[in-house]
Amino acid sequence: MPGPSKRSGGTRGKYGKPVSSGASKRAAAAKTLLEAKPGAIASSGPIKGVTLHKVMGKMFAILILRSEESVILKCDPDLVEILREKYEGVGHKSHLDKRFWIDVQLNADVPAAEIKHLIQRSYELVCAGLTRKQQAELAALSS
Repeated sequence: MPGPSKRSGGTRGKYGKPVSSGASKRAAAAKTLLEAKPGAIASSGPIKGVTLHKVMGKMFAILILRSEESVILKCDPDLVEILREKYEGVGHKSHLDKRFWIDVQLNADVPAAEIKHLIQRSYELVCAGLTRKQQAELAALSS
């Protein structure tokens, strides 16, 4: 069976956006932001194309570079529903508690600046939950 023709606009994702075969610029930018966080460690997830991002052993993001590129982030419980109502590209896709975790589609209607802010906030939320000893160790890594 032949692949999608150029005339049909190619393969489309959940939100009607074209799906690329390689990582998009937004996915590459998200990966760079995630890996630049002090103490952040990336490891392969249980599925090909999934990367877990942790700080001091605590997960703050899951980057998914499969057919629909997205990043799962920890979020303020008060903002979760607001973001889901504001953007089509914010939803829930995992076994993680939907009150605290959001799935942000990287090729949807969420602005790049908002994604950058959400990545930063996810990292901050997880760091705030670290023990004093872990926070001291992290501070030593950052210096």
